Amino acid sequence: MGSNHQHAPSGFNNEKALWLAFTLTFGFLIAEVVAGVLTRSLALISDAAHMFTDAAALAIALAAIRVARRPTDLKRSFGYHRFEILAAAFNALLLFGVAIYILVEAWQRFQRPAAIESTGMLVVASLGLIVNLISMRLLASGKDASLNIKGAYLEVWSDLLGSIGVIVAAVVIRYTGWSWVDSLVAVAIGLWVLPRTWVLLKESLNILLEGVPEGIDPQAVSQAMLDVPGVTGIHDLHIWALTSGKASMSAHVVHRDTVVPQELITILRTLLHDRFTLQHVTLQCEVTPCPDALDNPHWTEPRTALAARAEAASGNPPARQG
Repeated sequence: MGSNHQHAPSGFNNEKALWLAFTLTFGFLIAEVVAGVLTRSLALISDAAHMFTDAAALAIALAAIRVARRPTDLKRSFGYHRFEILAAAFNALLLFGVAIYILVEAWQRFQRPAAIESTGMLVVASLGLIVNLISMRLLASGKDASLNIKGAYLEVWSDLLGSIGVIVAAVVIRYTGWSWVDSLVAVAIGLWVLPRTWVLLKESLNILLEGVPEGIDPQAVSQAMLDVPGVTGIHDLHIWALTSGKASMSAHVVHRDTVVPQELITILRTLLHDRFTLQHVTLQCEVTPCPDALDNPHWTEPRTALAARAEAASGNPPARQG
């Protein structure tokens, strides 16, 4: 049996950027809430709500990094890396709640339009746009390495679009007096958030349910291992992710009795790391498969060997190859 252990959590290099983005976002959040109440702009309040989820996402990302630094122990042999995924799932649920609230409030505003102070609305939204641009620049480098930081980045991206929408609404209201545009923009922001939020929640749940990470094909992994000389079968293949960017795998490898197991493990670990970016690999080598291998949904072996094994199990001798 062999393994390739790398449990270091992602996102450590982005902690400073997260702190700067959180400080900017939280500071402007307070100003935007006050401005939204004073100007009676639903679009501005909805943008403030998104700014709140931005601040929450950034705070959760920071907390996840800190918690994930805790060392492993006997009860938590993988450490606390899953906290990042729990945080991302919580953030997605929070976004769902905000989006639904905005849609309900916008419907009520359509029925009872309110007077809106467009000048203050325009000024605050413009400042929010600047804050979002800075935060996006700070988070851009880490968004592909961590699902949690990706969620925070998408939060800020959503809020940037919201700021643009509020600016457009403020200009239209100022020159036309159409106050209903404010609610229309709020609805557009809410509808834009929902599909993106669902994607974030689905990715988080897939990791929590130990599903196969996106971009990895179990059949391709099995076939690549089977193509290695000396390997005659693969079963009990499991691929999952401990956290974003940390895919793991375990499998039973059936091999010829002439193969040295440790040498085979080294070859397979290198293959799996280089071709599939599998960083934590545990392999069990065996000359004959486990008794229940044929019933395992992840059992793979050459077709001729499989047919011969089925014939032997039925009590009939395998057909000779002509």
